[in-house]
Amino acid sequence: MKHIVAGIVTVCLTAALQAAKPLEMMPQEQVRIGGHLGSQMNSCYEHWVKRIDPQYLVEPFKTQTHTNDWQTEFWGKWMLGAVPGARYAGDEAMKARIAVSVKSLIAAQNPDGYIGNYTKEARTGGPWDIWGRKYTMLGLMQYYDLSGDQTALKAAVRVADNLMTEVGPGKKDIFRVGAYHGMASTSVLEPMVLLYNRTQDKKYLDFANYIVSQWKEPEGADLIGKALAGIHVGDRFEHPKTWWTFENGMKAYEMMSCYQGLTELYRVDPQPDYLKACRMTADDIFATEINAVGSGSACECWYHGRARQQIPTYHTMETCVTMTWIKYCQTMLALTGEAHYADWLELAIYNALLGALKADGSYFAKYTPLEGVRFQGEDQCGMTINCCAANGPRGFVAVPESIVMRGEDALYINLYAESTVKTTLPASSHKITLTQKTAYPEAGTVAITVAPDAAAEFTLNLRIPGWSSETLIKVNGEALSDITPGTFKAVRRTWKAGDTIEAAFDFRGRVLAENNHVALMRGPIVFARDVRFNDGNIDRAGDFVGVENGYIALKPATGKPDSVWMAVAVDMVQGTTHEGEEGKARPIQFCDFASAGNTWDLSSYYRVWIRQVLNVTNSPYRSYNVTP
Repeated sequence: MKHIVAGIVTVCLTAALQAAKPLEMMPQEQVRIGGHLGSQMNSCYEHWVKRIDPQYLVEPFKTQTHTNDWQTEFWGKWMLGAVPGARYAGDEAMKARIAVSVKSLIAAQNPDGYIGNYTKEARTGGPWDIWGRKYTMLGLMQYYDLSGDQTALKAAVRVADNLMTEVGPGKKDIFRVGAYHGMASTSVLEPMVLLYNRTQDKKYLDFANYIVSQWKEPEGADLIGKALAGIHVGDRFEHPKTWWTFENGMKAYEMMSCYQGLTELYRVDPQPDYLKACRMTADDIFATEINAVGSGSACECWYHGRARQQIPTYHTMETCVTMTWIKYCQTMLALTGEAHYADWLELAIYNALLGALKADGSYFAKYTPLEGVRFQGEDQCGMTINCCAANGPRGFVAVPESIVMRGEDALYINLYAESTVKTTLPASSHKITLTQKTAYPEAGTVAITVAPDAAAEFTLNLRIPGWSSETLIKVNGEALSDITPGTFKAVRRTWKAGDTIEAAFDFRGRVLAENNHVALMRGPIVFARDVRFNDGNIDRAGDFVGVENGYIALKPATGKPDSVWMAVAVDMVQGTTHEGEEGKARPIQFCDFASAGNTWDLSSYYRVWIRQVLNVTNSPYRSYNVTP
């Protein structure tokens, strides 16, 4: 596996050099997304984010009687989805609701600056107290960025200042007062760096450096050292005797949250080991943990899940893990300009994230297994919400932010979807509109119109997906050469209004093969069996027919169920008799993973991986681990 990751990094070296200065993400207001993806984003915002009563989420801050829960994360998580959602929608009424909730939250702030629900005696003793303060600070800064309201920033400052009176040099060690070898508490690194960015007060940067130093302590998470040593994320600690405790060092969500903070510290203090540790960890997560649909974890922890994904597991693909992985990939893409992070981002959004969203956009599943049934998950902390439902909308924030990113004199098209992006280039101040007309990922062709306000020379970087072995790119009808999968194709020219780009990606069916199981893909979409097609037992073993070099012909599906987005059929031979004709190939139907199981009950029981009848040596199938 190491040679695969090394190959990815080598292939993307040119792009990484181009992006030595981090790329800028798009403001929500400058982007519009259409098609199915845009529709699901809008449904999530309208039917879930706006349906939540933020005043209900503020209530836990008004009483300080708790000692061991995470009620106070919910408001901050909601803010991190609601504020970008309101910006994207231009929703002034929602912005007003947000403002009222911020005012109510600040009214609950203690004279010493604390905002939370823990008793004074339990502060920094309960495992989730600092974790909750993290989300409170992030939510307050999100509102400050929206409104410019200094009151919100001052409230975040007071939360941070109060925390620094309780933990730090000469006080309690911050890593000892949070779960999972301190990863829950030390993930406060992210808002501390962001607070430094907004105040330029060096004490927050000093505290951020203190947090990083705590990782090196005995029993600390050692997130930089273990990453640089090449230790897999699933091997960094022994299997714990008790799961939800300090001794469990493989908790996926909290670990990635800490690395997210480290990426922010790297922006301020670009020490090479910071970025190297973040890159090596991200690449290791993909190589050892991320499954076919772009996410991972079992019981919310890393467990070498990539190699074990055909085995049913408990609590598979927590939505908090999916969202945080999306955010991590987005950040690494911006920091490095390496195209494979956009590939991983796309895979997770179109499969794992959309798969976790209820069909009508009204809730998020807590777990999204590769087979079985999806369901809502339990309410938590005595409230009618859980961590994943609060967190899920944040995954969609990455779509408008990432579809196009900009450098000083270049634009990067990272994601393909029906969309319009209006932006400027810092080097020239030219206003540029990029419009994508496409049914992608239902189809593999994209038409892009480039419209600068005046003729302008700049570079347009087009992501060539790693799975697209055969890609055709035309600029104003002229085909380009030297197109390499897994990189950006840089096109530098003087662009004029009305210039067009046509892209045709390799949308042949692809067969994935792992551990005597097979699965089906096309483009970035993973397909699954679903009982609603009523074409046989979906748990029956079988083999695809007509596979050549890892590709298979796809046929139109018949009788596509309601609420299914995409459906295809392929020829299969199944291992048991079907209507008395054992061994005879027949069309078997599949739907996109996001649609599979979307009734959230047994009526749409589904399966991604199909056990092969024969364990064929020299299989014609292509493992999805291998970059073409």
